[in-house]
Amino acid sequence: MTSKELRKKFLDFFEKKGHRIVLSSSLIPSDSSVLFTTAGMQQFKKYYLGEKSPYNNKIATCQKCFRTSDIEEVGDEKHLTFLEMLGNFSFGDYFKEEAISAAYELLNSELKIQKSKMTITVFGGDANVPRDEESAKIWGKLGFSERNGNLRFVGREDNFWGPTGEEGPCGPTTEIIIKETEIWNLVFNQYYQDKDKKLTPLIQFGVDTGMGLERLAMIVQGESSVFTTDLFIPIIQEIERISSLSYELQVKSFRIIADHIKSAVFLISEDIFPSNLERGYVLRRILRRMIRYGKILNQERGFLVPLAKKVIEIYKMVYPELKSKETDILTVIQNEEEKFEKTLAKGLRQFDKLLKSLPAGRQEKSKIVEGKEAFDLYQSYGFPLELIEQLAKEKGYKIDKEDFNKAFEEHQEISRRGAEKKFGGVGKEAGYESAKLHTATHLLHAALRKILGNHIRQMGSDIIPARLRFDFSHNQKMTSKELKQVEDLVNQKIKEDLIIKKEEMSLKNALESGALSFFKEKYPEKVSVYTIFNPKTGEVFSKEICAGPHINKTSELGYFKIIKEESSGANIRRIKAII
Repeated sequence: MTSKELRKKFLDFFEKKGHRIVLSSSLIPSDSSVLFTTAGMQQFKKYYLGEKSPYNNKIATCQKCFRTSDIEEVGDEKHLTFLEMLGNFSFGDYFKEEAISAAYELLNSELKIQKSKMTITVFGGDANVPRDEESAKIWGKLGFSERNGNLRFVGREDNFWGPTGEEGPCGPTTEIIIKETEIWNLVFNQYYQDKDKKLTPLIQFGVDTGMGLERLAMIVQGESSVFTTDLFIPIIQEIERISSLSYELQVKSFRIIADHIKSAVFLISEDIFPSNLERGYVLRRILRRMIRYGKILNQERGFLVPLAKKVIEIYKMVYPELKSKETDILTVIQNEEEKFEKTLAKGLRQFDKLLKSLPAGRQEKSKIVEGKEAFDLYQSYGFPLELIEQLAKEKGYKIDKEDFNKAFEEHQEISRRGAEKKFGGVGKEAGYESAKLHTATHLLHAALRKILGNHIRQMGSDIIPARLRFDFSHNQKMTSKELKQVEDLVNQKIKEDLIIKKEEMSLKNALESGALSFFKEKYPEKVSVYTIFNPKTGEVFSKEICAGPHINKTSELGYFKIIKEESSGANIRRIKAII
């Protein structure tokens, strides 16, 4: 049975049982406390808390997921960073009996997986939550028990799930294991865990299940690895064609490249671009990790683009946005590959020099590279710590990670102070001209998002009395038409004499209100939110978290003029403007 058939069979099965089929949500979650969507339930989190679902009390999905926690594990038979999570959910409708019975029915009756191949785990209880006797009893009716040797109780680490983010619904789980692989995790949301880890019983119990399509395909297709299923074989074969090497000879490298190229394609399709911040950093990390493993396969520049095309070919019918954004996806990948090829060559030479320059005692005995030395590679050549560790390991060395992290934190603090200085400080210390340029920057940011799209993200800003400079994520040079549209829109808003309103609030409330934020690690608990709006209509043009200062009305700006648009790095553009 193909993966396409499995995906459809799962959704059809639950649709017949009264579930509403809901499309996958974005890989960028609405919950600001997590970077990516890692589970199917994230888009439904609030419905477990009693808020009425606009869909139905019973839902089924095939959800795109990205998990940074599994990056280090990729290379074995079953761990992935990108995966599709099949799931069925209940918000106060059915509970353990129906969830367990349906899961067993689908696997055994519909997919013809024999009971003898299944092992069940159930939550064994701890000091805070009792042993899940109810689930064990339900499985017992289906022929699974400790006595039969096909059911066992396990601890919290394996069989208690959630919450996603800092707080939320959570509860005990029961898992279905086939061929020593966890196939299906059934979560019974019975509690709400707050930021202090305190558990409170939910008023409305719910069901949240997750089954990785890739692992299910591995079992049904009789494979020993997810990488030999139809979801990966076309990519593996393309790597073989390009490298003229056999998969069996370089299994780990093939698997890492195949997994990471899939993740890169899906992340870029969500308008995430390589950078040194948050999601962009993760994307850059997996792209550079791929390139590094490509070197092991003796790959030259440009080998990632054909692989990305294969990913799009596999998924274009299920996720049509991949096809519609194919040009952008391939351009971003090619640009990042070209950029890193240059820094990789320089960095490797520098790293070899570093090792040769170490004192003889360190070369022969401790084999330790100090964190500061490793951080210089990170800062100068963009080498992530993981890559530096890998290079060191190949030469028999280790990196002092604690010292590296210290150097990184010191760099962040210096950068933060420098940014505050460039922004002219806050309050009375900042001059009127600086305040005007701050407001002009917000107008520019909003105009760029209106004209080019919401993928535009602030990547940096610099204000001096003569002009403003604004760096933003975008993968191509702006046309003269686009620049004029942006400039005209800013000047239109200046003429409309919009009001700038300042509000003090918690960071959490600011994010929930929809205020734009791109440097969360620099924000205190209390922040200032500046809203630029039309007092006559109430229409909001811009809303951002900012240290300020700002003027009171846009008409004070007079006239806005873009003087230059240029590249500021891979997929980052820079605009300089005056007022």
